[in-house]
Amino acid sequence: MKKRRWTSFQIIICGFALVILTGSILLMLPVSTKESGGAPFLDAVFTATSAVCVTGLVVHDTAAYWSAFGQAVILGLIQVGGMGVVTIAVAVAMVSGRKIGLMQRSTMQEAIAAPHVGGIVRLTEFILKATLLIELLGALVMFPVFFKEFGLGKGIWYSVFHSISAFCNAGFDLMGIRAPLSSLTGFSGNPVINITIMLLIIIGGIGFLTWSDIRTRKFHFREYRLQSKVILSMTVLLIIIPAVYFYFGEFGELPQKERILESLFQSVTPRTAGFNTADLTALSETGVAVIIILMMIGGSPGSTAGGMKTTTVAVLAASASAVFRRREDAQMFGRRFATDTIRYAAAIFMIYLILFLTGGMVISKVEGIPILTSLFETASAIGTVGLSLGITAQLGVLSRWILIFLMFFGRVGGLTLIFAAVSGTKIHGSRYPQEKITVG
Repeated sequence: MKKRRWTSFQIIICGFALVILTGSILLMLPVSTKESGGAPFLDAVFTATSAVCVTGLVVHDTAAYWSAFGQAVILGLIQVGGMGVVTIAVAVAMVSGRKIGLMQRSTMQEAIAAPHVGGIVRLTEFILKATLLIELLGALVMFPVFFKEFGLGKGIWYSVFHSISAFCNAGFDLMGIRAPLSSLTGFSGNPVINITIMLLIIIGGIGFLTWSDIRTRKFHFREYRLQSKVILSMTVLLIIIPAVYFYFGEFGELPQKERILESLFQSVTPRTAGFNTADLTALSETGVAVIIILMMIGGSPGSTAGGMKTTTVAVLAASASAVFRRREDAQMFGRRFATDTIRYAAAIFMIYLILFLTGGMVISKVEGIPILTSLFETASAIGTVGLSLGITAQLGVLSRWILIFLMFFGRVGGLTLIFAAVSGTKIHGSRYPQEKITVG
C-alpha cells in the first residue's frame, strides 16, 4: 500500500478537530464543572468548538457553570485556537529543538496565509513573542479596574482571561457572577475596559502579516504589501461607518461619553470578538441587520478572527467597481488582482451565504423562532463571533450541531475544507468551447 501523504489543508483541519476532541474530553471531567458530574457530551463539544474556533457562543454561562479548572481549559483552547493549531505545533517543535521541515513550513504558510515559505520560522517567532507581549500589556492595563472590582486573585485571573479572549477574538467572559450572560454590559461606561478590549480585538483581527509589515516598514504606508493596505483600509472603514450609524441610530438616549463608547464597541466587536456592552435585544431590526453584515465579513486573513474576511469583501467590491467602470481588471492601490483571487473571493462569498441562510432557515423552522433571530445566530457562528440574542442555550440538538459545524467551518476556512476534501482530484488541461450568456 502506498504511504498516505497528507496535504497542508488536511493537517490544519485534523489539527483543529483533535484539539476540539481533547478539549471536549477535559470539559466532561467532573472537575471541570462547579456541580458534580461534569458536562454532558453535547455541551462539552459545543463549548470546546466555540473556544477553539474563537467564537464565544455558549450554552452555559462561563463563570457560573464552569469551575476554575474548566475555565482554564477553555482559556487554553482559546489561546490555541486564536494563534492557530499549526502555529502552536511549530512553536513546540522549535522549543524542543526539532528541525522544522519543508512540509511543516508549507503547512504554516497555509495556516497564516503567508505569501511564501521563506522566513516562516522567523515569522512564527515574531508571532509568539508579539502575542504574549500584547496579551500581557492588555492584562496589565485592565488589572486596576478588575482589582478594584473583584480583589487581587480574581483581578489577576479576570485580567488575563479577558485579555487573551479579546486578543484571540473569542468573546468568552467571566462576568456571569454579576448577571448570567451579561458580557461587558456592566462596564459600558468604563473607558479603560472599552478601549483596551477594542484595541486587543483590532490588533488580533488585522492579521500577523500586517503586524510584520508595520514592524518592518513602520508608518510608510506606501511601502506596505497590497494585502496590508487593503486590510488596514477596510478595517478603518468597517469601524467608522457602523459606529456612525450606531451613534445616530441606536444609542441616542445615552449620555455623550457612554454613547460614543457603545457605538464604537458595537462596531468593533462583531468582527469577530463577541463581547457586547449593550443589550442587543433592544436594538432595532436595522441595527441587528448591520451587526449580521459585520459578523459575516469578520476579520482579516492570517489573524485570530474568522468570517469571510475583509480582503474577500474588498476584492468583490473592486471587481464590481471594475465592471461598473468598464475596466478589464479589478485593482486597488495601483495594483490589479489576479483572476484566481477574484474567483476564490466569489466562491467564498457564495459558500458563506448559502450556509448562513440554510442554517438560519433550518433553525428557524425546527425551533419555531423568528428568521432574523435565527440568521443572527448562524452569522455569529459562521463568522466565529459569539454574539447572541439570547437563544443559544434553548436550542435543540439539531440546531446545536448546525452551529458546531458553522463554527468549525468559519474558523478553518471554507477553501481549506474544500481543498482538503478534493485534494485527490486531478486537474484537467482540456477545456470546453466558450459561449457567452447574458447575466444581470
